Amino acid sequence: MTRQIPPTGLPMEPLTRTLPAGTRLWRLHLDRYEAAEFNPKLAHEFFRGSRFDATEKDPYPYLYAALDPVTALSEVLLRSIEFDDATGIRLVPWAQASRYRLSVLRTTAELSLVDLTTAEGLAAVWQDTWLVDCEEEDYAKTRYWARLIREHSARADGLLWQSKRCRPRAALQLFGDRCAGGPLLTEPDAALRLASVDGVHEVNALLEPLRARISLPDML
Repeated sequence: MTRQIPPTGLPMEPLTRTLPAGTRLWRLHLDRYEAAEFNPKLAHEFFRGSRFDATEKDPYPYLYAALDPVTALSEVLLRSIEFDDATGIRLVPWAQASRYRLSVLRTTAELSLVDLTTAEGLAAVWQDTWLVDCEEEDYAKTRYWARLIREHSARADGLLWQSKRCRPRAALQLFGDRCAGGPLLTEPDAALRLASVDGVHEVNALLEPLRARISLPDML
């Protein structure tokens, strides 16, 4: 569990992985936002916010996504959802899920991501699995480490790590200040709105192997 202060006076040498142009990304986002819209909202340095959100100490817009749809869904919908005693299924309330849309994006340029998916990649930034697995009470610390990694990898366009909720698949974050020109195209015909019954049925088919589903109200 690496909650240590980082070594001082030493160069960090992050490992990177290239995401080729044309790579498809999946993003579950609030329906009021555009699919390729970077989030400009800064997290507080110590309170609230997600694992690698930007703060006022290093302000930049950011975008979370995944390399497959199930991971994108899991990262947002399956946080702190328990298995139901009666069914053995994780039931996501429709009132919560209906605010979201599952969008598909395609990269238009090569992107260089700091690779945090392996022990070697984590060790290169003086970390271990704590960085990508810890719970919310440690997110102020993980936001600090994201800032530190950015300081030591000026050419990186984002971060790549193994999803805690959908192993061994990868989640990622793109740095809006380094992705010049917006390197993402939207595939609108592939989007699924979780406010629609058809969208929920398609999403539930994706979530079924994880023993999870969105629970539709009887009126729909």
